[in-house]
Amino acid sequence: MTIYNINLGIGWASSGVEYAQIYRAKLLRSVGLEAKFIFMDFISADNIEHLTKNIGFEDSEVIWLYQHFTDVKIAPTTYTLAQVLASFDKEPLEIIRDTDMKTIRLVFGDGDFVTCYACDMDKELIERAEIVSRGCLIQKEYYTYTKNFIEYFSPMNGHAQLYQRTWLNEDGSVAYEEIINDVDGRQETQVYRFPNHVFYSKQEFVAHFMRSLSLTDKDLLILDRETDIGQAIFANKGAAKLVVIVHADHFSENPAEKDYILWNNYYEYQFEYADEVDYIINSTDAQTNLLKEQFAQYTTIKPKEILTIPVGSLDQLRHPEGERKPFGLITASRLASEKHIDWLIHSVVKAHEQLPEITFDIYGTGGERAMLEQLIHELNAEDYIRLMGHHHMADVYRNYSAYLSASTSEGFGLTLLEAVGSGLPIIGFDVRYGNPTFIRDGENGYLIPEVRPDDLDAMTTEYAEKIVQLFTQHSQEDLSRVSYEVAEPYLDEHIAQRWYDLVQSAQHQ
Repeated sequence: MTIYNINLGIGWASSGVEYAQIYRAKLLRSVGLEAKFIFMDFISADNIEHLTKNIGFEDSEVIWLYQHFTDVKIAPTTYTLAQVLASFDKEPLEIIRDTDMKTIRLVFGDGDFVTCYACDMDKELIERAEIVSRGCLIQKEYYTYTKNFIEYFSPMNGHAQLYQRTWLNEDGSVAYEEIINDVDGRQETQVYRFPNHVFYSKQEFVAHFMRSLSLTDKDLLILDRETDIGQAIFANKGAAKLVVIVHADHFSENPAEKDYILWNNYYEYQFEYADEVDYIINSTDAQTNLLKEQFAQYTTIKPKEILTIPVGSLDQLRHPEGERKPFGLITASRLASEKHIDWLIHSVVKAHEQLPEITFDIYGTGGERAMLEQLIHELNAEDYIRLMGHHHMADVYRNYSAYLSASTSEGFGLTLLEAVGSGLPIIGFDVRYGNPTFIRDGENGYLIPEVRPDDLDAMTTEYAEKIVQLFTQHSQEDLSRVSYEVAEPYLDEHIAQRWYDLVQSAQHQ
């Protein structure tokens, strides 16, 4: 029996879905259940093993759709510059190393050169090489412990146009090829050509992959993301039990509409064919109960089972080794517009006027960083508000006094769980589903009842008042005690048992 978990992509700054998967991986390992984590997107900027290892997956747990049809294993990059050099029939005239850019250029003359991109300059370990002939890019090669795949280019209107990708086995033989059409920079595979068959779309390719798994009624298929591949998965799951994980708010609210519900487009396909799904899993009881009500009210579909298993868990409750940072505020998230970190900055600046001891550290990376830096500068808050970048957060929260959230939608809120697991009170908006799950209003933080982005001044003033109240009307000891009480049911052993019970139930259906 194997548990297959399906996702799309992964990066260095992973989203809540990837973190939910790594929590699940650790829990399944702890109860002796075999799990595989499947990634369906094409990834070329990095060796996928470096991305999956970075977040905590074991190599043996990872399946990459594109590499699955080769005999090359998921493994770290160990391919050396010497191996790249050995593939050419002449020596370069010059070797130029750029440590800052992590590149090594092999110059052969007459417009011929090769740029090698290293993941380790000291050991000269090469992830990919770009081969240029007579000034034109003609080929890119990608390496792990062997040459993994090759991309071929031809000059077109002054640009290098990708037209083919060839996937290799360990011995260098061709496993299969992709024929690619590059239209306005959108590189779309038109044909997947195997020795014995040809597929004419990504959906057909995914369907072939699903069939190759030879799923049985003892296997469990967990769908974390399905954009553009859902139909191929549903149609080719065989006898496996199918689980859909709901990671976010599952519908768009329209109070005026009584006869129709607009599902979140990420879940629309799964919900329309929910009678094919064995389990729909939410992270909170509040979302589970609401989803049951909505299926009954708006559809004639009767899902087999809708239940709650939190996407996150805690290996332990973390206590500070010394004193917490007095008046130390923290938040942790992607620096993205939907997280509204700018609201928090405005709120902290106002609270700082009353409590000048306050500091605020913002952990995370993302596209909003430059804007937030500028805002902090404009508000003259550099002395007490800092952007901390990406960190492994497990032991960071416990050094602070309180956690702030401005998100207006959280399917669960892994950072909220980690915060209460370190005894932090939380201030956030009274929005579905995470904040009410972890905040007991007035006991370990505050739920601000109304989100008013159209009246930013009034909203951030109210938020600032709650920050001041938290520090002036409560003891840290009382706040932390309640947060630890909220966190205790989310310890690993409790959540692992839920997964174990689900698997046992699926096997006996």
